[in-house]
Formats: sequence, C-alpha cells, structure tokens
Amino acid sequence: MTTTEKLPSRLHHNAYLTKDQEATRAFYEDLIGLPLVATWSEADELFGAVRVYCHTFFGLGDGSALAFFQFAEQSDQDEFDPALVPSPFRHIALKVTPELQAEIHGRLTAKGWKPEGTYVLEHGYCRSLYTEDPNGLLLEFTADVGNADEIAVERRADAHETLKRWLAGDHTSNNAYR
Repeated sequence: MTTTEKLPSRLHHNAYLTKDQEATRAFYEDLIGLPLVATWSEADELFGAVRVYCHTFFGLGDGSALAFFQFAEQSDQDEFDPALVPSPFRHIALKVTPELQAEIHGRLTAKGWKPEGTYVLEHGYCRSLYTEDPNGLLLEFTADVGNADEIAVERRADAHETLKRWLAGDHTSNNAYR
C-alpha cells in the first residue's frame, strides 16, 4: 500500500453556518462562479432536540464542496452559530489558475464587493487574492507560481526539522521566495 492510499482521497466538503442562504448562494454562485450542486432540507435529532435546517453545497473542481447550514429556528441558529472574532488567519484557501484569479478579482471589483476587505498578497510561492463572503468567512484564491512543485518538495523535505526549530524558539523565516 502506498502512502497516498493511506490518506483521505480528497476533502468531501467543508461546512460553515450562514444566516442568509440566498445571500450566500448569490455570492458563491453568481459572483464567484461555484455552482450550487445540492440543497438538502433536513430534520434530525441532534443534541437532544429535533433541528430543522437547510444544507447547501457549492461545487469545486475536484468534486468537493463548500457547504452552508442555516437553521429554521432562530434559537438553533443562535446556539450553533456564535460570533467569531475576525482573524485573517482563519480562512479557506482555494487553488485557482492565475486566469481564474484575475476573473474573480474582476467580478469582485466590478460588483464593488467589500473593496476594503479585498486584497492581494504575494507570498513568493503563490499569489493570493483575499475577500470575505456574506457570512464574514475569509476566502483566499491562491494561484501557485511556476515552480510551486519544486518549492513543495523542498519544504516537505525539511518540514519536521523546521517545525522542531520553530517549537524550540527559532522563528527565523525560511521563506526565501518573496
């Protein structure tokens, strides 16, 4: 058995909560371009009560999805969707081509979508476009540089040693690609 056979084959879906399924649909489907591939209206006994919710899935190129829950009862929404402290380090990154990144950036700009919260960072190993969805979830659309595969092999080779150094207090940057 190879190493990859012992790993999950891909992300099935990553789930979040939304207070507004239609605003979420309009953003992901109409603005970003991710198709709505499934909607489930469900009622399940969860955590001691019957919870009624809508569960939407927006498809990604590998067959995985971003999923969003909205509860029918406000008390359930309040219980399971607490406010999160905003942080640029809590986000989801989606791999895109440079061309798709430019298209998404163009659509966001044309729509006037959160210009104060839409920005680009050059990491050296990739170029990232960041923006927020209607739920406050930070999204990163990442386009790898041409030699990203070589960089990944290099980082993989010393991943454990670099982590050990960092945990021991050596916080020297090893990103020579900026």
